[in-house]
Parts: sequence; structure tokens; C-alpha cells
Amino acid sequence: MKNKISRIARFLFFMGIGVVFIWLSMRHLTHDQKKDIILSFQQANYAWIALAIFFGILSHLVRSLRWKMLMEPMGYTPRSSNVFFAVMIGYLANLALPRLGEVSRCGILTRYEKIPFTKSFGTVITERAVDLMLFIILFFTTIYIQSDRLSNYLQANVYNRLTEKFHYTIDFSTFFIVVSFGIGLAIIAIGIILWRLLRRSALFQKLKTQILGFLEGIKSLYRIKRPFLFISYSLAIWFLYLLMSYLVFFSLPATSSLGLGAGLAVLMFGSIGIMIVQGGLGIYPVIVAETLILYFIPHTTGLAMGWLIWSSQILPIVLLGVLSLILLPLLNKPSNVKS
Repeated sequence: MKNKISRIARFLFFMGIGVVFIWLSMRHLTHDQKKDIILSFQQANYAWIALAIFFGILSHLVRSLRWKMLMEPMGYTPRSSNVFFAVMIGYLANLALPRLGEVSRCGILTRYEKIPFTKSFGTVITERAVDLMLFIILFFTTIYIQSDRLSNYLQANVYNRLTEKFHYTIDFSTFFIVVSFGIGLAIIAIGIILWRLLRRSALFQKLKTQILGFLEGIKSLYRIKRPFLFISYSLAIWFLYLLMSYLVFFSLPATSSLGLGAGLAVLMFGSIGIMIVQGGLGIYPVIVAETLILYFIPHTTGLAMGWLIWSSQILPIVLLGVLSLILLPLLNKPSNVKS
């Protein structure tokens, strides 16, 4: 009973955060600005959104094929359909509670493919480790590619406001270096303080276990039978993620001229929003709007684009997740399940 109450409380908490972000993003909009957002939805070319959804579904399929590869060295060859269903149910579960999806999809393979939970969960850790590495590489690549735009954004939205508020002028380059150096020192100081306070706590031990799990996941990659195919799948997943964001740009005239660089920026910064709030509810469109300001897209158009991209990603997860819940037991009747 306590466990159920805890899950409900966590679900309501994360939903509440999302609702707060929706309220914060809408509260200062005028009536005309809200009408502009609604008009953007009405005038959007949904053929491009449908194409983005197609590539999104394809990314989920490629992810399931990559996950299946990780089980082959252990002697398991689960049916591709069951692996895909497990992935989609996992995505659906993750919309409700953080990390519930990983447990759910491993539990499904335990039930229908007789794969021990601990072994399938180990492959999930490997997946996480690979995706984390690729995310870090792509994130800093984005920062490097878009450094000029980011610099202009910081100057207009941070530097100028601070100098106006404190009536003090300093060269922007000096300001940028000082701020970067200050942030770096603050991170180091906070890290040292947290290390001293938490190194003997249960939380630290749990975090340490997760980090070691990531490292073990990386080490396990050498057992993969077709490493080139695994790498190709991993790169394809992120490329398809990029198309999921980029293609939606063409649905609105105001964003149709944006390039792949803008799509990559939306993908990277938007992913941070999904990490912060479960499913990115509320915060994802705000981050997309702020990101598109770098490309001189009006805030209201950016919000509309954020909601269009977010909806095109969440809708197939919900529909395919529910469909997978229905089809999984139907296609795995006792006569069809592996003995």
C-alpha cells in the first residue's frame, strides 16, 4: 500500500511540475499572442509532422533491434516483436514515473522470453551508457557549432540586463571569461562540498553503484558479435531523433527555412528538458522557444513549434505503448510463447 501511495505521489509531483511550467509559459502572453499560437496549430502542415512521427517510430524500431543485439552474446534471441513491444511499453511507463520504463521492459522479457531480469537490465545499463556518451559528444558539438549565436544570446539576455541593472559597464569578452571562470570554480567548490558531505551516505553509495554500472556496461560492449552494426544502429537512432525535430520545422512558414543546426540545437537542449521534467511536459516547448530565439524566431512561434514537436514525439509513444500492451499477451498465448 505504501508503495502504491508513493508511486501516485511521485506521479502527481512530476505532473505538477509540468503544469507549473505550462502556467509560467502562458501567464504573460496576451490574448493576441495566444491566438497566434492557436492559429499556428490550425495552419500547420501536418504532412511534415506525420513524416516526423514516421521517423520517430523508426527510431524506436532501431532501438529495439540494437537492444536485441546486446542479448545475443548471453545466448538469448528474443522475438523482435516482443522486444519492440517491451521498448514501447517502457517509453509509456517512463511518461508516468522516472526509470519505471527500464524496469517494465526488462520485466516483459522475463515473462515472455524467459530472460533473467538482472541480465536484461544489464543490457539496459549498457544502452544508457552508450546513449549518454553520444549525447555528451553531440551536446558539446552543438555548443561549438552554435557558439556565435549563444554568445549573442548571452550578451542580449544576460550581459545587457545586468549592466543596465547595476549601471556598470564591462567588456563582454571579459564578462564572458569571468562568468565562465566563476561557474567553473562554483562547480568545483560545490563538488568538493558534496563529496565531503555525501561520500558516506546511502545516496552516494547508490550513485556510486550506478556509475560503476555504466562503466561495466561500457566494458560489456566488447562481447557484441557485430560491433559495426551496433555502432550504426546507435548513430541511426540519434540521426532519426534529429529528423523528428527538424522535419517539424517545415510545418510552419516561419521556421521552414531553418537548417539542421537549428534542429540539432532543439534536439540537444530539448533533451535536457525531458531529463528535468518527466516527458518534458510544459518545459520542452519553453526550451524550444528559447532555443529558436537564437535564430530570430518570435517567442510565440517558438512555443507553437515546441508544442508541435513535443506532441509529435509523445503521441506515438502513447498510442504504440497502449497498442503494445494489448498485442503483447495476444501474440504470446501459451502455444506461441517459447518453452
